[in-house]
Amino acid sequence: MRKSIALLVLIFALFASPARAQQQFKVLVAAIPNKYHNDYAVVAQPQFERLARKHDFGLTWAWNTSAFDGDLSQYAAIVFLNTPGEELKGEQRQRLQAYVQAGGGVVAVHRALISSAGQWPWFERLIGRPFRIHPMVQTAVVQVEDRGFPATFGLPDRWLWTDEWYEFGPDLTPELRTVLQVDESTYDPTRIWPGQVAKGMGKFHPIAWYHAYDGGRVFVTALGHTPELYNDTHYLEHLYGGLYWAATGRGIVAETPPR
Repeated sequence: MRKSIALLVLIFALFASPARAQQQFKVLVAAIPNKYHNDYAVVAQPQFERLARKHDFGLTWAWNTSAFDGDLSQYAAIVFLNTPGEELKGEQRQRLQAYVQAGGGVVAVHRALISSAGQWPWFERLIGRPFRIHPMVQTAVVQVEDRGFPATFGLPDRWLWTDEWYEFGPDLTPELRTVLQVDESTYDPTRIWPGQVAKGMGKFHPIAWYHAYDGGRVFVTALGHTPELYNDTHYLEHLYGGLYWAATGRGIVAETPPR
């Protein structure tokens, strides 16, 4: 009996190891706690691990920036999950730039979109649109703008969602391709804390987009403020669709004009 069990274990080890080595690609997720986003990662991490198992990709989870001291070329995509580029310092920034210039993919989620103007211009252009302000968390209707991009494949045309609705200034990078926008008629863009002013962006209010940048691929989504959102199936499909494209360059079914 013991010999049979040992044989089964050996067979499993022989066949399981190559299977793990044949994962589609590897992804680095930087999820560094910060002042306003320090509890999302305990919910997001197990969901990303489930996505990795479901879609057969390797996952490295980083709670600090030490991963950027090593070889980034092993990763098909790097996710800045509520983690701004300003967390990187010195040579870490140079490594990220070299990684993108070599064709690497980047996914920027929510807080990653906020940078101090002029602090790292290259990363600001990577994001593509400068953060301006956001009103209080509210429920609103999200509209799909580009049905041909993978980050929208699992979403309804109009999607009821509760989040911080970031506002943005003029584009920093040409040919940004918007995939989602929020309908400002479905929430109050002026509902904000005393002493602050938010006016909204009007009829065109982008909240997710993608573009080619400096040799690499970048997918950006402003969605993802509260921890509970990382348990939502639609949101996870949105994230993986953008991640899949950033990692592989595949999945777009029709070209759309930039907007």
